[in-house]
Amino acid sequence: MCHIVCLGVLCADVIVKPVDKFPDKGKLNLVDKLELHTGGCATNAAIDLAKLGIKPAIIGKVGDDGFGNFLRSTLEKEGVDVGGLKLSKNDSTSASVVLSGSDGERTFLHCLGSNAQFQETDIDFSIIKNTKILFVAGSLLMPKFDGQQTANTLRKAQEMGVYTALDTAWDSTGRWMRAIKPCLPYLDLFMPSIEEAEMISGKSDVNDMADVFIDLGAKLVVIKMGEKGCFIKKPDGTAYTIPAYLDVEAVDTTGAGDAFAAGFITGILKGWDLERCGKFANAVGAHCVMAVGASSGIKSLDEIMAFIKERE
Repeated sequence: MCHIVCLGVLCADVIVKPVDKFPDKGKLNLVDKLELHTGGCATNAAIDLAKLGIKPAIIGKVGDDGFGNFLRSTLEKEGVDVGGLKLSKNDSTSASVVLSGSDGERTFLHCLGSNAQFQETDIDFSIIKNTKILFVAGSLLMPKFDGQQTANTLRKAQEMGVYTALDTAWDSTGRWMRAIKPCLPYLDLFMPSIEEAEMISGKSDVNDMADVFIDLGAKLVVIKMGEKGCFIKKPDGTAYTIPAYLDVEAVDTTGAGDAFAAGFITGILKGWDLERCGKFANAVGAHCVMAVGASSGIKSLDEIMAFIKERE
């Protein structure tokens, strides 16, 4: 039995570094590195969880192509159960070109590919029934599944006694609250980034953002704030701001939010209090940014705990 099912976006990331300016049209710029990495919120979270000693399974869709084979084989090698992966004969595997600047910040060019075709009928609910947590990773990047289909899936999971969690991706189509609102009553944990939370809620204050989501049914809200750490709020009004670890060199921020989510969920699985979950999640996110690629920098649970202890 797996501890958690990561359902959502799988993607191959072609990381180009450093890109501090774009070449003029028809011109060429030289870069130091061009590398192929696993990517996509569900992929990243599943691999990170496996590195932290959690047993993950993944549900999603890939194409019958080189990128899809790369994702499947890498996930298997990292210890992720890929029995829930669907193979699309008609769509290419989702892929991103990640343009990473010298400061570690990145810009994306993304092809939705097979993620755009993923829907509720692709899900083997027997996999979800036999897990502890369902984590929908990368909501708002699966146009057929986003919104009501996601809500249906979360509701079914809760009816099976499974803890539900969801995080979001940037929605370039502008659906935001329309897609998220149906899901909130069926969420035990909602984890948007602060930028996404602002767009979904229409609020500018992090406390007000959390209140919007709680009022619409979320049982716990965790807002990822990057170098400012994270904000956690419960329906009873209890709130925490957990500072980030800033004494690390940010090489590449790709996957930092997914690493944070994996860290927080690890804490939930282990029954930790919320402050400890937030602190651990921040530490996992800090390790992510210290290496190129979404999951390359993630260490074992013991190593992350030692990192935290050294800074207490």
